Amino acid sequence: MKPYCCLSHNYEETLALGVQFARSLKKGDIVCLYGDLGAGKTAFVKGMAKGLKLDPVKVHSPTFTLMNVYDGKVPLYHFDLYRINAVDLFGMGYEEFFYGKGIAAVEWSEKLEGLLPEFCWKVELQHAGDDQRQISISCQGKELDERQQQLKERLT
Repeated sequence: MKPYCCLSHNYEETLALGVQFARSLKKGDIVCLYGDLGAGKTAFVKGMAKGLKLDPVKVHSPTFTLMNVYDGKVPLYHFDLYRINAVDLFGMGYEEFFYGKGIAAVEWSEKLEGLLPEFCWKVELQHAGDDQRQISISCQGKELDERQQQLKERLT
């Protein structure tokens, strides 16, 4: 299935897209985020948190802590792999968070390539000049195709 693509003109639009996207998520979903430094990955996760009825103000990039947990009806597990290798995840029992009771959002997911789950969401953010970002949302695994189609219909 073709990805949903859009141009976000500013931080607020990136946040709003994260809110809408979060409404498509279910417990156990894994969201893999890709993009350079400053591309808007954390802003998108803040939007996801807001969409999950969590406080987006508490969301910050867990670069030095590896993972932040935002508790709510559906917890959000926010990983940042910028400073580590995927092998380091084994020691922390990442499977409990990836396949648990919440939703996992993983920044710098390209470091997971050998460990990517069979079914996951992929969100790619690219600088497009000034505050603009080109955002692409797709899924891996046919299990998510129907939900991706519903997301596309809701966003267009």
